[in-house]
Amino acid sequence: MTAKEKSTEKYIEAVGRRKTSTARVRVSPSAKMHFVVNGKDAKEYFTTEECRRLIQDPIVKGLGASPQSSKWNIEAKVSGGGFHSQAEAVRHGLSRALVEGDAELRSKLKTLGYLKRDPRAKERRKFGLKKARKAPQWSKR
Repeated sequence: MTAKEKSTEKYIEAVGRRKTSTARVRVSPSAKMHFVVNGKDAKEYFTTEECRRLIQDPIVKGLGASPQSSKWNIEAKVSGGGFHSQAEAVRHGLSRALVEGDAELRSKLKTLGYLKRDPRAKERRKFGLKKARKAPQWSKR
């Protein structure tokens, strides 16, 4: 495949977020399953089994055992946050990309909660307090 053919290759891009992590996910049809995160294989990048399961969930639970499920080339660029947060950001972006490619998956992925951006994040520290809500110890004198 020449460079020109590669640039015209069709892909679907989506962004996923969680806490301070952002993932740009590109999904393109392929003969074999490839999952690359930040230039490394996904199994290399996400060392824990839980994170690997998280990023595979939209494919495993959304597409199931259909012949479509193993024919994707997935590339993700992730930045910010920790590994678990990054894995959830990849899951969010991958779910969005799959729905963009096949609208029938929307209801299944939506009930699983993969299309909703999890809004929980660390609360900012306020002045006069030690942490976001922890007040200094009160003393009478």
